[in-house]
Amino acid sequence: MDKDRIEGSAKSVKGSLKEGLGKAVGDTKLETEGKMDKAEGKIQNSVGGLKDSLRNKD
Repeated sequence: MDKDRIEGSAKSVKGSLKEGLGKAVGDTKLETEGKMDKAEGKIQNSVGGLKDSLRNKD
């Protein structure tokens, strides 16, 4: 498993927590940051998955 997949998953979880906390306390900036972290994590996870699949084809 590629390190990008691990880091991406962690960022996605962190983003979900930030987004939820932002919604709970009414902080739109924190909520937006959470959404951005979540999106970044999903992209990084996808890149890691692509690296894994390319590595496994060899």
